[in-house]
Amino acid sequence: MSVTVHSVTPEFVAEVGDVDLARPLDPADLAAIRAAFTRHAVLVFPDQHFDDDSQLDFARHFGPLETTVFKARQGHKLRLHENMADVGNLDAENRILDTSDRQRLYNLGNRLWHTDSSFKRLPAYCSMLHARSIPPIGGQTEFADMRAAYDALPEATKRRIAGLVAEHSIMHSRAKLGFADFDAGEREAFKPVPQVLVRRLPDSGRLSLYIASHIGAIRGMADDEANKLVEELTAHATQRQFVHSHRWRVNDLVIWDDRCTMHRGMDFDDQRYARDMRRATVSDVAPTCEQMGMAVAAE
Repeated sequence: MSVTVHSVTPEFVAEVGDVDLARPLDPADLAAIRAAFTRHAVLVFPDQHFDDDSQLDFARHFGPLETTVFKARQGHKLRLHENMADVGNLDAENRILDTSDRQRLYNLGNRLWHTDSSFKRLPAYCSMLHARSIPPIGGQTEFADMRAAYDALPEATKRRIAGLVAEHSIMHSRAKLGFADFDAGEREAFKPVPQVLVRRLPDSGRLSLYIASHIGAIRGMADDEANKLVEELTAHATQRQFVHSHRWRVNDLVIWDDRCTMHRGMDFDDQRYARDMRRATVSDVAPTCEQMGMAVAAE
């Protein structure tokens, strides 16, 4: 039986069944998944039984894998493979992280609206998050459709933001939470990088906002004006008509298009319940400015 795609809405979020992603995929099934991904931007695959290797093998169908940001931290002991982002609340011995643990405080930034790896010169194409264990209450993930949000902007705003370039750094988003514990290697790795504010998706041709909590400045714009603009765009893009909330089940795999979505993790009692979530992230083909044909110098 070929894969089944059930649309949650006509253009945003779909559930996909009749496929075991941990096994070799028929080319026709992979093509159907890719087509659904281009259309819906967020795909939910229930009941996927991965180990780390099979999850990474599936992710490689979409492109080269990123290395976790924790690799940049001198002396940090990884719990997972270096190509997996550890977005749960467990330490290297699978114990719940203490309230004051650096990794826990760092991961609280995932509760801000953001786009994975927009703070990298070569940002993310897509992310694939698998639920190994989840809290019984709380901990949903919300996704915002940045294509629909762009389409709904007033024409005057579209003209105003066309061609603008923002500076992204994960240190900026963490600073919003009062987190500044970065060593010298991280500060070098996480220097601000330029990304366009509006991008065209090469596979669908649609325009999309490209914003995140990682934005700390917009080139050629005063900081107060830039902050106000980003806040206004974020408030617009995260209105309920553009947002889907995913209630996790154990063994759900959710894939989202980092080029045209924002997301955030919702609160849960992370001192009581274990949450083991493992994410593989696939790199985009080129920096956003290059994709939009803009020659932008690093600053």
